[in-house]
Formats: sequence, C-alpha cells, structure tokens
Amino acid sequence: MNSSDIRKAFLNFFEKKGHKIVPSAPMVVKDDPTLMFTNAGMNQFKNLFLGNEKIEFSRIADTQKCLRVSGKHNDLEEVGHDTYHHTMFEMLGNWSFGDYFKKEAIDWAWELFTEVLSIQKENLYTTVFIGDQTDGIEPDNEAYEYWKKHLPEERILWGSKKDNFWEMGDTGPCGPCSEIHVDIRSQAEKDKIPGAELINKDHPEVIEIWNLVFIEFNRVKDGSLQVLKNKHVDTGMGFERLAMVLQGVRSNYDTDIFKPLISKLANLSGSVYGKDEKKDIAMRVISDHVRAVSFAIADGQLPSNTGAGYVIRRILRRAVRYGFSFLGFDEPFMYQLVQVLVDEMSSAFPELKSQQDLIAQVIKEEESSFLRTLSNGIKKFEQYIQNKEVGIIGGDFAFELYDTFGFPIDLTGLLAKENGWKVDMVGFNKGLEAQKNRSRKAAEVDTADWIQIREGNTATEFIGYDHLESNVHILKYRKVSAKNKTVFELVLDKTPFYAESGGQMGDKGIIFNRNETLNVFDTKKENNLIVHRVDKEPLKPTEAFTASVSQQNRLLTENNHSATHLMHAALRKVLGTHVEQKGSLVDADRLRFDFSHFAKLSDEEIKEVEDIVNSRIRQNIARDIKNDVPINEAVEMGAMALFGEKYGEKVRVISFDPEYSVELCGGTHVAATGQIGLFKIVSESAIAAGVRRIEAVTGQKAEAYVDEQIHILKEIKEMFKNQPNPLNAVKNMVEQSNQQQKELERLQKHLAEKASEDLFQNAEVISNIHFIAAEVDMDINQAKSLAHKLRAKDSRVCIVLATKQDGKVNMVVSFSDDLVNEGFHAGNAIREIAKEIKGGGGGQPHLATAGGKDAGGIKAALKKAKALLK
Repeated sequence: MNSSDIRKAFLNFFEKKGHKIVPSAPMVVKDDPTLMFTNAGMNQFKNLFLGNEKIEFSRIADTQKCLRVSGKHNDLEEVGHDTYHHTMFEMLGNWSFGDYFKKEAIDWAWELFTEVLSIQKENLYTTVFIGDQTDGIEPDNEAYEYWKKHLPEERILWGSKKDNFWEMGDTGPCGPCSEIHVDIRSQAEKDKIPGAELINKDHPEVIEIWNLVFIEFNRVKDGSLQVLKNKHVDTGMGFERLAMVLQGVRSNYDTDIFKPLISKLANLSGSVYGKDEKKDIAMRVISDHVRAVSFAIADGQLPSNTGAGYVIRRILRRAVRYGFSFLGFDEPFMYQLVQVLVDEMSSAFPELKSQQDLIAQVIKEEESSFLRTLSNGIKKFEQYIQNKEVGIIGGDFAFELYDTFGFPIDLTGLLAKENGWKVDMVGFNKGLEAQKNRSRKAAEVDTADWIQIREGNTATEFIGYDHLESNVHILKYRKVSAKNKTVFELVLDKTPFYAESGGQMGDKGIIFNRNETLNVFDTKKENNLIVHRVDKEPLKPTEAFTASVSQQNRLLTENNHSATHLMHAALRKVLGTHVEQKGSLVDADRLRFDFSHFAKLSDEEIKEVEDIVNSRIRQNIARDIKNDVPINEAVEMGAMALFGEKYGEKVRVISFDPEYSVELCGGTHVAATGQIGLFKIVSESAIAAGVRRIEAVTGQKAEAYVDEQIHILKEIKEMFKNQPNPLNAVKNMVEQSNQQQKELERLQKHLAEKASEDLFQNAEVISNIHFIAAEVDMDINQAKSLAHKLRAKDSRVCIVLATKQDGKVNMVVSFSDDLVNEGFHAGNAIREIAKEIKGGGGGQPHLATAGGKDAGGIKAALKKAKALLK
C-alpha cells in the first residue's frame, strides 16, 4: 500500500464512523503564545478542549503536518541518526469532543489496524496507565478491560505517568493514554526476546505507532487536577511509521515517502545510499529537513534570525552542513529537491505546488549564504591554528565561531580532529549555557491561573464591527509577570475591542466605571479568547464596566488596513498575478506589506502603484461586507485564500469594487475609500529571496511625509540660491566633487609613493631585515596601503606604522612573505605592541591592525616592535 492510499484509508475509515474530515492547520502557529509550531494533531483543536470555542462537529479526523524541533518535543539531534525520528511529520488523528470515549476509540483503533490495514494481531501491544498516587489517580482499569477483548493480557502492559499520562503543557487539559506498539522484527529475533520486554526501550523495530489519549482532567497552576465536565478523545498516529509497517520495511526512510528524495540526493552527490553510514545519515538528515523547511515556507514562515524563523534557518543550515561535510556539496543543492517533494506530496498539500518557486528560491539563497559562512568560518579556523603548536581550540573561540558567525560546533570539532587538535568543549558549553540562560531569562513569563468571575461560556462576543463602546462584564482575569513588569489580562462577556489578528494590531482604549479606569494598551487573541491587556488589577471585578475603544487609533488603523487591500490589488495589476501576500502589519502609524516578487520595484512601478491606489481613494468606493460566506464560494468570487492562514467553513469577505479588490478578511475597514485621504509608499526593499517589503503611510501621516519632502527640496533650492532647476545644480556639484576626489586620490597616491621611498631609504637593517617604524600623518586605510607598498620593496621587510586621528591611535604591522614563511606573524606581534597604546588588535600573518587610546605610548610601541626582531 503506497503512502497516498494509506492516508486515504485512514480518513475514509473515520468518515464512515461519522467524523468530519478537516484540512491540516498551518504548521506555523500564529495565535498561541505557548507554541511556535504545530507539534501535535490536537493543537488546532485546543480551543475546543479549553471551552473557548463552540463545538460545531463532535467527531473530527484529519492528517496534520507537525514540526518537533524545539522546546519539550525536541527530536532534532536524533533525526537521521535513527530510522524513525523526524522534524516535520504527518500525524493522523481522530477526535471526540464530548461524544464517544474509551470503548469506541479502542474498538475502532483495533478494527482499523487488523481489519482494514491488515496488521498482524500477534505483532501488536498496548500500554495502559498504571495510575499515580501523587495526583490521586487510580489505574485505568476501564481501558484495560476494553483491550482484553482484543489482546491477551501478556500484551497489555501497564505504563507510568511518564509514558501513559498525556499533558498539553504545565497547565491545561490532560488525561491517561493508551499507546499501541508494533513489533516488526524477524521471527528469530522475536523468539530470542519477547516484544513486551522492548516496549518504550527505543528499539527501532519495536515502536509506538498510535497514541489514544482520554482527556478527562484539567491541570491548574498549583499542580492539582480538576475533573472536566465533558470527556474527550484525542488520538495521534505517526503516518511515516505506519507506512514503514505497512510497506514491510525496517526504516521510515525506506518508505515511498522518503525514497524519491534520497534517490535524488544520491544522484546529485554521486553516492549510493546504504554503502557508507556517514553518507546515509547525511541523506536522511537532508531528506527530512527539506520537508520541514519547505512546508514552513509554504505556510508563510521565512528563515530569519529570530523566533520561528530562526528555528527554520537552523534546520536548513543543519542540512546544508551535513551535505557540505559528508556529501561534498560546496554549492547550493537542497533547492533541487523541492520538485521531488512537490511531485510526491502536493496532491495532499496543494500549498507546496502553488508556492514551489518561492520555496526553491528562498532555500537556494539561504544555502548560498550559509555556504559563504562555512567558507569564512574555515578561514577563521585556519588563521587561529596557523603558526601555533598543536593543542586545544579555546572554548571562547569555538563559541565565537558558533554564536557570531553561525559556524556549527561539530564542524569545528571535525576540523580540529583533522588537524590533530581538540576543542575545549567545557569552555564552549559554558558560553552556550550562559547564552541560553540570557535567552531564557528574557523570555520568562509567569502566568497565573484565571480567576473566574462569572461561570458559563468563556467565549467573548465581538461587537467591534458596529460599536466602539459597550456595557460589559468581566468573565475572568489573570496576572502576567515578565521582565519585572506586571500586567493583567481580562476576558469580557462582549467587547468592541478588536484583537490582533491577520496583521492588524489590537485596539487600545479604556475599560471603566464610576470607581476605576483600566487602560487597555493591547488586545490579543489567545486560543480564540479575546484578551484585553490592562495596566492594573480591577478593584471590583464583579461590577459592570464600560469598554471604550480609542476612536482615533481605530480610525487610523482602518485607513491603513483598507489601503493595504487597495495596494495589494494594485501590485497584482502592475507586477502580475504572481504577487501574493506573505505577511502584513497594520497599525495607526503605517502599513507594512510583504509580497512575492523576484525583482526590485522600479521608480516607475512604485509611482504606478501609488497612482492606482490614490485614484481608488478619490473614487470614494464604498466598502462591501459579506459575512458567513462558504469558503469555496468566496474563492469563486475572486477572494484569495492565503496559505499559512487557518480558515473556517464560512468566512468574511471584504471588497472595494468586486472587479478590483476582494479579500478574505476579519479586520476592520473604512466605510468608503475616500476616508483614507492620501497614500504614499515610503520604502521598498527585499527581506528574503523572492519576497519584497513595502512600507507606506496614509492620511495625515502621508501629508506630513510629503510636506517633509517639499521642505527638504525647498532647503536645497535655497542652498543653490533658488536656481530654477535645483536637480541640475546638485548633479553639477556631485560631478565637481567626484573630480576633486579623483584629484585628491592622485595626490595621495603620489605622496604615498614618495613616503614609501623615503621610509625605505631610512630603513634600519636588523638581522638582515629592513625594519621600518614611523608615525605617519594619514588615516588607517592609507597606512595599510602604504604598508603594502613597503612590503613589496624587498623580500625581507618589517613595517610598523602609527597614526593619530580624532584622539584615536591606530597601528599597522606588516611582514613580507619570506618573513611570514620563517614564522613571523603580524597578528601576534601587534597584540603585544598594542598594549603600549592601551589597545588591542589582530589580523593575518602578513598584515594586522590595532586601535588604542593612548597616543603617548606610540614611541614605546615602535621601540617594542624593534625589540621583537632581536
């Protein structure tokens, strides 16, 4: 059974059992501060478990793309070295929200495995929760009895809290679970050791394949458990592991999910998979990681230096490093695997096909950048060990390579080993731990339990499309402390405050009554709760309040949001329909829009976009809103569904002229485009391969921007005595300046040649070395140029030059090639000399520089340099 048929068989089975089949949520999480990535199938249903969202379907099944690489579920370092761990993987799952429970979950799992998928019964084992005295939970005898209908008792094993009690996090819904394991070893191996003895012992062929979680408790902040009113089922099965079992192979990487990728890699590298363990690991790592990176980019997450983007960059660079170290790739190669991935998986995940060009372009650029980093890191390593006796690579240097230059520590270790050196890993780990502690401290947040004020449904009714003020009651609130700052979060029964979503920043305003006023400085959405962040704790939270949104802040934000829609349509008109939104940010001050395009916009294109948008503003087009439109119908209307966004069965459609701009959008907008006033682009730049960013302003901000440009132009005119054509005046001035610069450079070159002749003529010969030491009146770059000229005068020259500028001292040391070959090292020499000017420096064997702050030490420095030759 191929992987596509396996996926279909699972979904068809549960559809026949009355489950609603839903699409995978994006792998990148946007509205949950506790998660960067979807790491389990249940993540998209967290709101239902928490009671923050109305249950529309009590039975659901899907296949969910997941990523486990950071935090509690960190599989990264195991990936490739074993045969069954992955970063990105599919999780097949079925859920019951207050509907069926243990009996049906167990019976259907058994039916699917043994009757539909024909897994041999004698190869299956299950584990059941043994209970926990600390939490006061009895053994799960109910699940044990249900399993006895299907399995002999010797294949039903009791499991501890570690393996058989599932928790969402430190707090939240949780419950006992029952894992199904399969033993795919040969009969001879089974005869030697029973499978029961290898359960949860990390045996590659006795593995967990499906986890049935029975959610019946809620863990609160003090660690205690509360019994939930409704019981739920949450199951998760590893798709790749299931394929391994059903396709009769011994490794996930031998399934048809990975084989095409590995085959392509083997072809590109000229290697044969299965012949060399190190190369095999590298091919497994790369084939896994290209999936993770590709799906993340398709979902809108580009590699970067922070947050989720940093995780994706780290995964990508790990793959490049394995290709570089073990498969001989010194040029980009991973991007060539994207086509293979699209061919294999786009039928199930169409976003791969639609985003294929962007994925390949981003990966290729990231590869090129990191390969340059590797090349630079190798050079720095070689400089470090040059002319030193074999010994220990300092932990601080290894950490500097890792932290500052992104050079992997294991590659530093490999280079050290090849040269007979060792790395001070204790020192490296000390630096790494210090860095982690700093990051941990910066991200530390202490969130208290919710204090419930009113019982009942915790979902907030949003009335902010039609009202900016309303009488409200607090449902619950909590205290949140981070970075020595304490704020409070409120959930109301209804609210006019728009919560940050879809790129639009949250509303600001006040929540008040006759006794107190709470300043709302932000409004966010967390697990579908609208959370109002206020500056202090409510004194009397049971009383009635008035929630009032800042009208000015909302108005300016709406201007920018509607202008974003108009600009998106204009960009597609000017540049082409390949333009798609890749990110946006809209607040009261500006709009920022990221979009797919492979070239810098010309001035003419920018002006054309501005002209189209301002034309639409002058037409004062009325906003048209259609609510609860079926998603398919909305797409047929021309609304674009953005990959990486999660849409419901029904959506909200905003249009400004159905022939011009139609978008799926939950944000707030102007009633008519004339309200925007004026639109002006202030910057356009690249943020990644194939992704551009525009920043723009509207209304009064746009007027202020234009006024500022006019004022600057007026000042330029005045500088040129109000010439009728200031542009020509500026051009003439620049041309004159360029000519003067050329003349200056010619004179400096002449003076440098004269200075080099004079200095060499006055050189002191020490031990058959021409020693030149002098203080020169020039900048550091000119001094370096002079040193280069002097070292070419003879095969045995040592130059030491000092300069003073703006109260700072700089020095240059240079040795000719023959002296370098004899062991002289400018970098080592200058470190000693620079102490005399209270400074420091370094560099290469033939040339090094240093800076200091004590000009009075120049003479002593030149004298010390002379002493080094004796």
